[in-house]
Amino acid sequence: MDSDIQRVKQRFGIIGNSDGLNRAINIAMQVAPTDMSVLITGESGTGKETFPQIIHENSARKHAKYIAVNCGAIPEGTIDSELFGHEKGAFTGAHESRKGYFEVADKGTIFLDEVGELPLSTQVRLLRVLESGEFMKVGSSKVQKTDVRVVAATNVNVEQAVRDGKFREDLYYRLNTVPILIPPLRERREDIWFLFRKFSSDIGDKYGMPPMDVTDDAMRMLENYRWPGNIRQLKNITEQMAVIERDNSISPDLVRKYLPEVDVTNLPALPKKEANYSFSSEREILYKVLFDMKKDMADLKSLVYDLLENGVDEATNKAEHTEILKDISEQTPNLPSKRPEEYINPAPVSNHSNYVNPVDNNSSAQHKEIIEDTEEYVEESLSLAEKEKELIIKALDKHKGRRKLAAGDLGISERTLYRKIKEYDIDA
Repeated sequence: MDSDIQRVKQRFGIIGNSDGLNRAINIAMQVAPTDMSVLITGESGTGKETFPQIIHENSARKHAKYIAVNCGAIPEGTIDSELFGHEKGAFTGAHESRKGYFEVADKGTIFLDEVGELPLSTQVRLLRVLESGEFMKVGSSKVQKTDVRVVAATNVNVEQAVRDGKFREDLYYRLNTVPILIPPLRERREDIWFLFRKFSSDIGDKYGMPPMDVTDDAMRMLENYRWPGNIRQLKNITEQMAVIERDNSISPDLVRKYLPEVDVTNLPALPKKEANYSFSSEREILYKVLFDMKKDMADLKSLVYDLLENGVDEATNKAEHTEILKDISEQTPNLPSKRPEEYINPAPVSNHSNYVNPVDNNSSAQHKEIIEDTEEYVEESLSLAEKEKELIIKALDKHKGRRKLAAGDLGISERTLYRKIKEYDIDA
């Protein structure tokens, strides 16, 4: 079998000896004597158009017609006419009857390249030909028969196209009787040197140029490159170097000139944790913000509990608390401009504060401040009424009992302020 594969490579000019390439050739040779439909898949530029010829030349139909059709290059309005023919007067411009490819290729092989680009209406006609060998010309009601071997190829993910409703599932399984996968060039790194030498030799013989010599470092760069355009891209780059460059020695700097992204690593990158979030609406974004705020508040509450329980110097995870306050202060620009250490080691507060923070008169001699918890901590109330009452008292204190100014500061009318004072029984 190895000798047969080598014979096929020489016959069709196939360069390379990778396992994936050899397997694809082996499958093509085994399926060739049958009449099974074949679906060839692979990226653009991998050389899919060679394998239908291998199948045809090694089949019993090799003496009949072989027609290759690029389905993606034919307009949707004329694809049915091109494949199945049309009758005179079937549409505007149809001045005479015309045979289609399926009629011309009777007893032979037809290669449908880019079959994934076929419109759905044409896919129905093609399915009928594959199942029964019957078709009708455009504008005719007469059923005709044909005996054609169909080999199709595509560079799109047909299974995904089936899920998206762009390709008929029954046609996919009918075409995919025998699948052949052509490996991309990045999976055939051991073949890149042979391909480069072949292309440079061909261009040299054609235009009388000396062959190019590639340094080891430059060849390693070519082998590690991803080659999104596969063999077609490698051939184009080789021909450009041969024609444009006067120096026949290919160096790494010269490779970078033609492949600027050659040094970019192709290793998979681990996404950041934030990348796992995909927000479909503003509501989800708000939910995340609220959850993050809740976590920050929980961290702050834990910090305050620790300070009240143990004091500043005895507080556990002091460095961690400092880091928490630093992160929160950076994320919240409206916070007072204090260093995180000032929150953990605060200055003495006045007696008007909700929490008593007595400071020993001899604290300066001790070179430290001790925060003593003199009262049992009571969780802050979340009642709107109590908060409203507290704000009214603060506004009255701020403006020394002048209700008009306090009402303006609160954003309410003076009458509403009077009513609130009476409602909450505020001594003002």
